[in-house]
Amino acid sequence: MRIREHREAMGLTRIQVADRLGVTKVAVRKWEVGLAMPNADKLPALADLLNCSIDALYGRDSPEERDAS
Repeated sequence: MRIREHREAMGLTRIQVADRLGVTKVAVRKWEVGLAMPNADKLPALADLLNCSIDALYGRDSPEERDAS
């Protein structure tokens, strides 16, 4: 997942992300390093917080970007 990349681009700390999603900063770190995955119910809020799509969190292009290539 590309959570760290998006988090840093938004200027957020792990603690800020954790607080807004109601999880621990350890959980956010595990997501960022690939030791765990966010629960599906957290993905929409995480994507909204990081101003990206859920696909972008997984490193996937949007359908529009795939069609353009």
